[in-house]
Amino acid sequence: MARTVVTSWFGTFLLEDGRAVRSALAPDDPAALAERARRRRDGALTPEEETILAGEPLASATTRDRRLVDRGVRYDPYAPATVPGEPGPPLGRLREALLADADRALAAAWDPSIHVEEAVRAASDLDRVLNLVGERLSSWVGRDAPDVDTDDPVKAVRAALAPSEPNPLAPADPSLLAARRRLAELYRSLEGVRAELDAAVAAALPARAPNLSSLLGPELAARLLAHAGGLERLARFPASTIQVLGAERAFFEHLRGRAPPPRHGLLFLHPAIQSAPRFERGKLARALAGKVAIAARRDRVGSPVDPRLASAFETRRADLAGRRGRPRRRKGPERSGPPLHRAPEHR
Repeated sequence: MARTVVTSWFGTFLLEDGRAVRSALAPDDPAALAERARRRRDGALTPEEETILAGEPLASATTRDRRLVDRGVRYDPYAPATVPGEPGPPLGRLREALLADADRALAAAWDPSIHVEEAVRAASDLDRVLNLVGERLSSWVGRDAPDVDTDDPVKAVRAALAPSEPNPLAPADPSLLAARRRLAELYRSLEGVRAELDAAVAAALPARAPNLSSLLGPELAARLLAHAGGLERLARFPASTIQVLGAERAFFEHLRGRAPPPRHGLLFLHPAIQSAPRFERGKLARALAGKVAIAARRDRVGSPVDPRLASAFETRRADLAGRRGRPRRRKGPERSGPPLHRAPEHR
């Protein structure tokens, strides 16, 4: 007698010689069907499957569902997958259940830090636009005002917005001067929007990621979150990955053998690393990345600010600074002469 356990979205059935002898139907409710779909996707058993498997020993039964193998059912890829003569509920119920499960998954995956990420990306885009507009405006103003410092876009904007004076080099065109004035106003407007984005990030991030904001400052913490793809992903990164976030191009150049390994990425923007000597930056970045990894995990679970993270990094920084004047101790025994592997005539 061939016995088969068949699982479907609306219930579980035990077949003997192709005929259903036992059945456990799922509730006709979209929420309950969505919960069973989630359990099957996670590899767990549904209540209906538990009911069928708890009835009697099924050591000789087969199934096409690998989840049931751990419960003593033998896996057979050619076992029946449907129940003859069992049409089941209309497929509209399955559609409602899958939509409900998708809504639940989207709500569970929602990360409020996405708004911080978008604000940081918008600020980066505005920086590029400001650079382009500032360069063009400086070049334009320098055509008829050679005394203006064209390397400073702020002075160029001030000169463009100033009342126009007769130019002895060329006749002034009112329409072009008005267009240049509008370009200068656009530059100032973009500067205002850029400042508002910085203020919004500085106000929102301490509430979302207090440990990261306290350790790195709101601006650097926001850039790190945006580059990592959110707090959820950043909390899963090891310290070695956090240390080189933002230096991916240099890292892949190192993998190709064209460059040394990068010592830091975005963490270089931290004032303690920027102001450190070159030979200490890698050690400081490594120490800071370890604290960032802990801070991200604490923020992920909603823990309050831990001041020990910043104090531990400052202790490491002070320790490295205290070693600067000490002579470096050589490893191994001291040599009195040239290496022995060289030829005698070169010793």
